[in-house]
Amino acid sequence: MQSILILCAGVAIVIGGVLVLRLHAFLALTLGALAVGALTPSASVEQYLLEKEGWPVAQVTETPNLQVEFSSGKAIPAGTPMVVLRLDSGEIERIGRASVVPSSGTAKTLAAIVSGGSKTPQKGDLMCRESTVVAAAKLSGMTVGERVAAAFGTTCGKIGILIAMAAIIGKCLLDSGAADRIVRSALGVVGERGAPFAFVGSGFVLGVPVFFDTVFYLMMPLGKALRMRTKRNYLLYILTIVAGGTMAHSLVPPTPGPLMVAEELNVDLGLMIVLGVLVGLCSSGAAMVYAYWRNANNEVPLRESPDMSLEDLEALSQQDSASLPPLSLSLLPIVLPVLMISGYTVLKSIGFSSNDSLMTFAATIGNKNIALTVAAAIAMAMLAWKRKLGFVEMAETTGAALASGGVIILITAAGGAFGGVMQQTGVAGLIRGLPVVATWLVLVLAFLITTAIRTAQGSATVAMITAVGVLSGFASEGALQCHPVYLALAIGCGSKPIAWMNDSGFWVICKMSGMTEQEGLKYITPMSILMGLVGLIVTILLASVFPLQ
Repeated sequence: MQSILILCAGVAIVIGGVLVLRLHAFLALTLGALAVGALTPSASVEQYLLEKEGWPVAQVTETPNLQVEFSSGKAIPAGTPMVVLRLDSGEIERIGRASVVPSSGTAKTLAAIVSGGSKTPQKGDLMCRESTVVAAAKLSGMTVGERVAAAFGTTCGKIGILIAMAAIIGKCLLDSGAADRIVRSALGVVGERGAPFAFVGSGFVLGVPVFFDTVFYLMMPLGKALRMRTKRNYLLYILTIVAGGTMAHSLVPPTPGPLMVAEELNVDLGLMIVLGVLVGLCSSGAAMVYAYWRNANNEVPLRESPDMSLEDLEALSQQDSASLPPLSLSLLPIVLPVLMISGYTVLKSIGFSSNDSLMTFAATIGNKNIALTVAAAIAMAMLAWKRKLGFVEMAETTGAALASGGVIILITAAGGAFGGVMQQTGVAGLIRGLPVVATWLVLVLAFLITTAIRTAQGSATVAMITAVGVLSGFASEGALQCHPVYLALAIGCGSKPIAWMNDSGFWVICKMSGMTEQEGLKYITPMSILMGLVGLIVTILLASVFPLQ
């Protein structure tokens, strides 16, 4: 109950700050994070990290030595010092010390010998590294400001370079005419009427290896350029770009969220990809219908952004085709990072060893920060060549792009800080131990649990990782009457609702497209709910007709 009250207080501060007090999103999210952090007891903070980094005890054997088995999900070196903990009603009790036993297998469950305890471990206790116990105590001892700053920095570290480089790419694509070249070429193939389908398809493909935020950054300049040429349907273009990229982000490996869920549930990645594409396309199709319906009766104007005025966009859209960069060069800043990021996964899937020098090279250049930096350099070179700009002019151009990207980095990182301290309240623990019987109820519960976590803390990936930790027992204990891939898909669909102000993707969509917060809540939030529900329905139907057992 306490976690729910803190959750409601944080949500009220963020929504009230933005919609009622008209605060800047960064300020509202920061204030919400500080309030949630101040209301969260230190014991909840400590327990959060222990549950996040620890593993539940699966079995206890008392002969010949007191031994426990725990579901680690990954290899842990033999002899690693561990601690057995019991978490009960907010109290953290140390049961004893333990040491990992050498294991010759690669099973998900490892064993450890327990010693020095006054009580006997039992199923459901927690196995943690000694270092995790120390880190949890340190985290709980931090001040509210320190915890908020730490969560802010963690989020910024993940997305800061990506957003900055993608902002430069988008600016250079627009200024050089490359975005207009891509749009004109696409219209030449599918026509103006087919542009929304091209956006959905392109977004879905790009969303497989690339985070949604980056996909939207790369594609939004194309939507703006098309809006300048057609003078209409801007809302349709925004929604169709979102409809494609966001579903692949939650359903199709090697995106981190679905990849982690598939591995935790021991689901074959090939099967996850095939069914993820099928369910994702159904959800994206429903989102397209929604987008056409919304666009028929509503309009979002093309507004100015810090990096480019409407006059600049108008001038760019009226350029002669001969003055535009060639299509191959125009596509390079978009296609190259996708190839670089996905190259490591492709090489690994065809049998290359992780120790191979080619794999090492692929892992290095496939880092998303490096890939986007290379793409930004190419985009800048293309702009300098096509517009014959010197160093001073290029500095001004990139400065404008970074000014725009910097604001979004602040908002996104503040949203990450709000979500981070929200996780520390222990809101995810409220749904443990709920009884479920029928398979469809398991899938619905998985959807609702993931949705609750996603709505509370914003990140779809975090929601999926958190939910699968809670729900993996349904698959391992034989409670499912279908293949666990459907549980993975239900979790992925549950990570879509509800997109609102604590979601970094929500802010990226609003700020990059020029939508107001009210427009985002009016158009984007309902579509996220629709896509998740349609995906769940398709998943339940597939599980009923093709259980794959």
